[in-house]
Amino acid sequence: MNPLFRILYFIYQWFIAGPVFVVLTVLTAIVTAIGSTVGNKDFWGYWPPHYWSRLTCWIFLIRVKVAGRENIEKKQSYVFVANHQGAYDIWTIYGFLNHNFKWLMKKGLEKIAFIGWACKCAGQVFVDDSTISGIKETIAEAESALKDGMSLTIFPEGSRSWDGNMIPFKRGAFMLAAEFKLPVVPVTIDGSFKAMPRSTYQMTPTTIRMTIHKPIYPGEKGFNTKVLMGQCRDAIASSLPG
Repeated sequence: MNPLFRILYFIYQWFIAGPVFVVLTVLTAIVTAIGSTVGNKDFWGYWPPHYWSRLTCWIFLIRVKVAGRENIEKKQSYVFVANHQGAYDIWTIYGFLNHNFKWLMKKGLEKIAFIGWACKCAGQVFVDDSTISGIKETIAEAESALKDGMSLTIFPEGSRSWDGNMIPFKRGAFMLAAEFKLPVVPVTIDGSFKAMPRSTYQMTPTTIRMTIHKPIYPGEKGFNTKVLMGQCRDAIASSLPG
């Protein structure tokens, strides 16, 4: 990146785009929480964050290109499984997947100001994997949400990558996916690590590419979680460089 542009972008990010983003985030959280409380949480839990995500990418000069939307049907419920390069993965999926879904989120995220409150009101699925009863509760909550085309999105790595490369998948995510007996769709996100690595809040204008792969359908006996994990990892890796 040109040094002068880097300096100008630094000023723009922290003194113009950043404050706008904070205001947009708070307003989106309030609208989502109130709308979900008094109305249809499937609508209010998706559309305000959808446009918030698209605006976030726009104000920070991030372009998103999507391939493979033809692989999914609007009224079909899926379990989307994506790699997790950085924070922009969330805005990329929310803003550009164009399919209503609930997140499978770490329970600790409930504590984030405004965002945790909005996510809870919107019916996002929080994972409590500390006890067997907590896991069963998570499964029951997710199953009740997965109907009428509502889907679920999971980051099986469990956390953002430190270097942009995929880290080992956690089997628990695929055990949950197998429990629902729904088609599993691998999703590759490439470029979000460059946009904002885990180690910094400084962003870099770039293009993020999201590839939606063909669904993997359960067999007569459902999924073999180990096989499913390998299939998803191979599919995701196939659209990453190198």
